[in-house]
Amino acid sequence: MSMNLGYLIGTAIFLSTLVVLVILQILAKKFRPVLYWLTIIASTTAGTTMADFADRSLGIGYAGGSTLLLACLLGVLGAWYAAERTIAVETVNTPRVEAFYWLAITFSQTLGTALGDWVADETPLGFAGGALLFGAAIAVLAALYFRTKTSRVFLFWSAFILTRPLGATVGDLLDKPLNEGGMALSRAAATLVLAVFIAVCLVLIPQKAGSHARKAAEPT
Repeated sequence: MSMNLGYLIGTAIFLSTLVVLVILQILAKKFRPVLYWLTIIASTTAGTTMADFADRSLGIGYAGGSTLLLACLLGVLGAWYAAERTIAVETVNTPRVEAFYWLAITFSQTLGTALGDWVADETPLGFAGGALLFGAAIAVLAALYFRTKTSRVFLFWSAFILTRPLGATVGDLLDKPLNEGGMALSRAAATLVLAVFIAVCLVLIPQKAGSHARKAAEPT
């Protein structure tokens, strides 16, 4: 938007970056936190431009875009399940499964962006209310994780989808004009704030490979 490139060109730029990072991630012989989170961020930016392209450039609106993206996500998860009989992230230990994983992650990010924009722009909640709504929904999922035996696979994908509308509404809260309910930071300043927040989280929160990644690295 700042460079007037449009959503289609923006999608091509970020999607190309994502593809390169996914290939590097798949080829990596061990868990590399910086590479992993750069790939997650790339899926977020690609997901954002794809969602905006679907919602706005295709002219199908937030409802149409969300429906289309939900169908794409369910299609990927369905193909993954048909091939592997599971969509649990603990089984991501081969290049094929990891390709399914990153494709599902990207469509989850894309769907989440559309949902966040829908709630922020077309309901009375606005950006702050939307952030509170999605934050509360994630808190409910966390409570279900710790206090119930609800399917961990269901909880993971539900929570992951909800992280993106939470991020989208917080991002809009930072950079939208005051008269629209935002804090009127520039896009560059808002990006810097969020980048610093991510960097601090990476430093403070222990980063380690899951058991599936360690297992994949073990000799057979």
